[in-house]
Amino acid sequence: MSDESAADEPVIEPVPVIEPVNAERFAREGLTVLHRLTESARAAVTRAAGLIADCVRADGVVQAFGTGHSQALVLELAGRAGGLVPTNRLSIADLVLYGGDHPSVLDDPLLERKPGIAARLYELAAPRPQDLFVVISNSGVNNVIVEMALQAKEQGHRLLAITSLSHTRAVPAGHPSGKKLADLADVVLDNAAPHGDALLELPGGGAVCALSTLTGVLLVQMAVAEASGLLLAAGLRPPVYVSANVPGGFEGNLELEKRYAGRIRRTAS
Repeated sequence: MSDESAADEPVIEPVPVIEPVNAERFAREGLTVLHRLTESARAAVTRAAGLIADCVRADGVVQAFGTGHSQALVLELAGRAGGLVPTNRLSIADLVLYGGDHPSVLDDPLLERKPGIAARLYELAAPRPQDLFVVISNSGVNNVIVEMALQAKEQGHRLLAITSLSHTRAVPAGHPSGKKLADLADVVLDNAAPHGDALLELPGGGAVCALSTLTGVLLVQMAVAEASGLLLAAGLRPPVYVSANVPGGFEGNLELEKRYAGRIRRTAS
């Protein structure tokens, strides 16, 4: 065959292989990320656990803050069965619950972008110097997130961040300082979520099935487990919640909370 005739033949483009969007694929790809994360995050988890153990040893409280779906990880860390007792959940809703604001302020879709919100939340929490701040945000760029991180650092607290480095590196800073959450933290736990969070690409563009909660829960529990091991190695029993739905659990939890009365919001005083 001559070169000329070969050139006249049509070019057949390969047909792209489109994987199905289904439960099996999400489970497979999600588990792949989780397995990889257990190795890639090991050093950072060790450092994060050190911050948590130091806080507990110093009679501190872990102050956890996030907005949007990051609040799921705040709940994973603060006040749950099997979790550490000296933990506190900070929320924008605290403006209403503890600050006396009218509930309508929470209807403002731009509330997270307004300056001064984090400073008010910090004041309402009244943390002590030895308290550790854990700030959680997938993007790490929203104004109130960065403001809370700045507030914590300016007040001398250690700061642990849980964020997606892939996402935060792909978007501009939203705070006037030009800083992002990851820029301010003493330790960063990268949740390995992709830019935009969703894992499974859709035909024609876009993606579905967010990953950051799944990976964030793994990181939180790894850090709590490692911190508990550090406390045990130092001869200290970790102050841990028992499920209130087992005999004696509720009463036992109340006894543990007495040590932190007035400092964690699950206590009566």
